[in-house]
Amino acid sequence: MQLGIIGLGRMGGNIARRLMLNGHTTVVFDRNTDFVSALEQEGATGVADLPALVAGLAKPRAVWVMLPSGAPTEDTIETLSELLDADDIIIDGGNTFYKDDIRRSQSLAEKGIQYVDVGTSGGVWGLERGYCMMIGGDSAVVKHLDPLFAALAPGMGDIPRTKDRTSDDDRAERGYIHAGPAGAGHFVKMVHNGIEYGLMQAYAEGFNLMKMKGGENLPEEQRFDLNLGDIAEVWRRGSVVSSWLLDLTADALATDEPLDGYSGAVADSGEGRWTIEAAMEQSTPVPVLSQALFARYSSRQQSLYGDKLLSAMRFGFGGHVETPKK
Repeated sequence: MQLGIIGLGRMGGNIARRLMLNGHTTVVFDRNTDFVSALEQEGATGVADLPALVAGLAKPRAVWVMLPSGAPTEDTIETLSELLDADDIIIDGGNTFYKDDIRRSQSLAEKGIQYVDVGTSGGVWGLERGYCMMIGGDSAVVKHLDPLFAALAPGMGDIPRTKDRTSDDDRAERGYIHAGPAGAGHFVKMVHNGIEYGLMQAYAEGFNLMKMKGGENLPEEQRFDLNLGDIAEVWRRGSVVSSWLLDLTADALATDEPLDGYSGAVADSGEGRWTIEAAMEQSTPVPVLSQALFARYSSRQQSLYGDKLLSAMRFGFGGHVETPKK
């Protein structure tokens, strides 16, 4: 299939690359012309602006927007809505607020333009590992786009199949799902990121506790000089707390156990806040997720060792940089 891609940063560029490696063609645009030139050398068709991108696509066109949430995505989709025709498709693969998806879908439907939201997880490792995708939109449109999603997804891999799972649809096992109508994909991804905050916070607090076990405030016989790199490594192997986040923790500790390369001022990219707002609207208790978000706020005032570990994990999976200290 052919796909237009707008935004070639940490994830957009690798989405184009993974598609091309799987036989699809791409027409790409980014304000950074170096990104466009790099992908042109790898087989993409680079263009200088949005009208050229639309002109370079065969009908029905499909355009994937991979930009920061808010104004960059909003303005781009508004411009595309004036350039595209009925039955063309806009895909938002960024971290958009799900209520914005619902609004956009309704507005674009008045022009006959289809809208699909794709909560995309995989960070800077997506080219190699594939992307886990949670998709919202009309069933027929999602089915039409399935070859693209199948190429981007991790596939079955070597993960054991879930015992007693029965389903005629194996997309979840291959790394992507059609979650529901417009907005459902980004809603599921929003909650995914809220859970991510909680998991990361648990690791951060546990490793901080072990780091402080050597503190002078304890009786000498109770002080342990623990090798945190070894602990992360052994927990990766057979422990019930093993995970990709722990893998990234082990990587960070192997190269810089003091984590001197991080200040520990931990950023949040919005989905954590939206998760808490949704919980409040639904009167659903989420104490762990709430506390994990508030801990990130605290880290910008006074950081602990565990906060540095949070920053190291965020950089590991997504290339995220820290928030400057206030």
